[in-house]
Amino acid sequence: MVGRIRDEDIAEVREKARIDEIVMSYVTLRNAGGGSLKGLCPFHDEKSPSFHVTPSRGFYHCFGCGEGGDVITFLMKLDGLGFTEAVERLAEKYGVQLRREDGDGPREDRPRGPQRSRLVEANRVAQEFYADQLRSPEAQHARQFLTERGFDAESAERFGNGFAPRDGEALLKVLRQKGFRDEESVAAGLVAIGRSAYDRFRGRLLWPIRDASGDTIGFGARRIFDDDKIEAKYLNTPETTLYKKSHVLYGLDLARREMGRTSQAVVVEGYTDVMACHLAGVGTAVATCGTAFGDDHARVLRRFLHDHEEFRGEVIFTFDGDAAGQKAALRAFDGDQNFVSQTYVAVEPSGLDPCDLRLKEGDAAVRELVARRVPLYRFVLGNVVGKYDLDRADGRVDAVREGARLVSSIRDKSKVDAFARELAGMVGVDVEQARGEVRRAQNRGTRPQQPHQPPQAAPVASGEPPRRQLPDLRDPRFSIERETLKLVIQHPAAVGHAARGVDGNDFTHPTYRDVWALVAAVGGPAAAVQDPGWAGKLRDGATDPAVSSAISALGVEPLKTAKEPDAAYVAAHVYRLQELTAMRRIADLKSKLQRTNPVEHPTDYNRMFGELVALEQHRRQLRDRAVGGR
Repeated sequence: MVGRIRDEDIAEVREKARIDEIVMSYVTLRNAGGGSLKGLCPFHDEKSPSFHVTPSRGFYHCFGCGEGGDVITFLMKLDGLGFTEAVERLAEKYGVQLRREDGDGPREDRPRGPQRSRLVEANRVAQEFYADQLRSPEAQHARQFLTERGFDAESAERFGNGFAPRDGEALLKVLRQKGFRDEESVAAGLVAIGRSAYDRFRGRLLWPIRDASGDTIGFGARRIFDDDKIEAKYLNTPETTLYKKSHVLYGLDLARREMGRTSQAVVVEGYTDVMACHLAGVGTAVATCGTAFGDDHARVLRRFLHDHEEFRGEVIFTFDGDAAGQKAALRAFDGDQNFVSQTYVAVEPSGLDPCDLRLKEGDAAVRELVARRVPLYRFVLGNVVGKYDLDRADGRVDAVREGARLVSSIRDKSKVDAFARELAGMVGVDVEQARGEVRRAQNRGTRPQQPHQPPQAAPVASGEPPRRQLPDLRDPRFSIERETLKLVIQHPAAVGHAARGVDGNDFTHPTYRDVWALVAAVGGPAAAVQDPGWAGKLRDGATDPAVSSAISALGVEPLKTAKEPDAAYVAAHVYRLQELTAMRRIADLKSKLQRTNPVEHPTDYNRMFGELVALEQHRRQLRDRAVGGR
C-alpha cells in the first residue's frame, strides 16, 4: 500500500515551487506587463506568443489552445507525469519533505515502470562515475582523443566528458551498490540485457546529454579502440522515458540562456563541434544526437528563441561543403517553414568543421565562420544552379526551372520577386524569364487557389511605348514635394537661396522630379527674381503633357497658409524636403551595413559607418533649420 501525500505538503509544494522558474526550463518567457510573462506555447504550434504565466498567482494559461493550470499541472501535461510523481519531483527540487497518510492512495496517477526521478538519478550517478573514470590509466586513449582536438581537462570537466570502462559490469555494480534495481538501470538506458545484465557503453568516450534544466537523460559514446566489437563510430542512449532523440539537442542546457538573450541558435553536426563553438565564444551552439535535424527539434528551438512574428531571430546551420552537407542543407530547407526566424547557413570554404577549424586557426576563426553566414535559401539555390552547365542554353533553361521551383516554395511570399531576380542573375537569364518560371512553378503547386496575377496593362497602339502608371499627385506621401514646388513657382523670391541644396533626388514622384528639372534648367528660383515670365517658360519647356499640367496646377493652387509665406514657412518645407531625402539615404545605408559582414569586408563596413554618422549629422542640421526657420 502506498500512503497518500498529505494535503498540507502538497500546498507547501505549490507555495514554494516557482512556476516561472519551472516553465522557463522549457520556454523562453519575456515581460508582458502587469506582472505577467509570455512566450510560445509548448502545447501547440503557434506563430505569435499567447502563452502567459503569472508568477504572483502561480498559474499559466494559453489563450491560443486553452491549456492552463498551476505548476503541478504544467509538469504533468508537458512531461507526461502522474500527479504524485509531479509533486515528488517538485518537492525534491524545492526541499519540501513529503509525509504520507496511512491507507491506499490514488494509484492511477502513477506511471508504469520506474519513476522518472529514479531514472534521472541513475543517469546522474552514471555521469559522475564516467567522469571519474576519465582520469584512470585505462582512459588514456579517451584523454588523447580530446587533447588532439584541442580540449584540455578543464574543458572535459565543463562538458562532463567521461569514460566507460571496458569491463562490462563496472557501472552495473556501482548502480547496484547505490540501490538501483536492474529494471531501473535498463529503463534508464544504461544497462542492457543479454544472457545477463551488462553495461551498454563499454570502452568508449562519453558525452552526457542533458535536458534544458540540466538533468542528464542520456549519453553519446564515441569509439576509440580499434578492437571495439561495435563498428559504429557513435552509440547513443536508446529511446527511454527520458531520452527521445527527436526531441533532444546536445548543449541546450548550456545554450538556452544565451539563445533567449540573443534570439540566435547555431546548429552544428557533432558533440565536439558544440564544445569548440562554446569554447570559442559562440554560446548558442547545439547539435542533434545521432539523427537529422527535424520538426520536433525545430519546435524545441522555437520555444527558447522566442521565435514569433513580433520578434524575429536567426537559426544558423553549419554544414560541410560536400555532397552530404548539401543534402543536409536541403533537408533543413524543407523544414524552413517551421521557423519565423530567418534561417542561415555557415560553411567553411576549406571544408573544416568548427572543431577542426578551431584546432587549426583558433577561436576567432569559429566566430568568423558564424559571422559569414548566408541565407539558407541562397546556399540551397546556389547548389541547385551549380549542378548545371550554364555555358549551354539548355543548361540555363534547366537551371532556371529547378531554381524557380525552389523560389516558389519560399515561405515569405513578399520576397519571391526579389529571389526571382536573384535567380535570373545567378543563371544569366532575363528577369522576366525567371519570373515566368516562378509563376508556372506556383501554378503547379498543391494550393487550391491560383496565385495572384499582376493586372494586365491596357493595350497600346503598335510602336507606342506603354504609359507609366504613376501615383496620384495629390497623394499625402508627396505633400511636402507638392507644397515646395508651389512655393518655387508662385513665390520664387521668398524661396530664394534656401533651395540651393535641393536637387532632383529630393522628389520621389517622377512628375515632380521632372518639374524640378525644368526649374533647375532655367537657373532655379533665384533666377525668377529678374524674370517675370519665368513660370511661363517652365511650362513652355515641358514636353510631357503630365508635367505641363502639373506646372499649371502648382501655379494656381493656394498654399496651405492664409498669409504671405515667410522664411519660417519656406524653411519648414524646403529643409524638410531635404531631410526626408537624408532619411531615405540613411535607411538605404543601414540596409547595406546590415548586409555587410564587418569581419569579411572591414574597409567597406567602416567606410559606410562613417558615411552613416555624417548623414545623421546632416539630417539633424536640416531638422534644426526646418524647425528654426533658418
